[in-house]
Amino acid sequence: MFTGLVEGTGVVKELTEEDNGLRLDIKVPREMARGCEIGDSVAINGCCLTVIERRRRRWSFQAGPETLAKTNLGMLEVGDRVNLERALLPTQRLGGHIVQGHVDGVGRVAKIDAEGDWTRMWFRVPKPLAVQMVAKGSVAVDGVSLTVVDVSRDQFSAALIPHTLEHTTLGSRSRGDTVNIETDILAKYVQKLASQNGRTC
Repeated sequence: MFTGLVEGTGVVKELTEEDNGLRLDIKVPREMARGCEIGDSVAINGCCLTVIERRRRRWSFQAGPETLAKTNLGMLEVGDRVNLERALLPTQRLGGHIVQGHVDGVGRVAKIDAEGDWTRMWFRVPKPLAVQMVAKGSVAVDGVSLTVVDVSRDQFSAALIPHTLEHTTLGSRSRGDTVNIETDILAKYVQKLASQNGRTC
């Protein structure tokens, strides 16, 4: 489980196609280098992957066909920056919201509006994902915990503070870029229960 509070950004150093997917080698920030072991879970742009090899500041992961089909990891190129977060420890504060690292689908940056030091960013998403969002609710975008400001049938907006823009990849996103979306787990359960009771959400 994760919080959506990105610990740092890594750099894709190598991408290797495999029979059933893709191997990703990522150089991690110095401050994260010692806090990981083989078998640990790490969210990469919000997608939970397992560390399969660790060499100082270079960690290796494998992404299978399902992951590549449902996330933007298959679109990465060598040199790209990615958001990184290690799995939450029981002793840590839950400062963001509950993020599973199970990406629900991809969206696209629809519009970027500067509002002083802040940025208002709009994302276009599949309608089934927009249904699971509410104003003032939580959503993870490329693994970053954000608060929904407005939501429509196929879009939502979020206000990004300067810290988020500086310390995550969202600050370098442009209109049309693809992002990973994970909706709030509570919304999924509510939708499931409502549908079982004959109601539609």
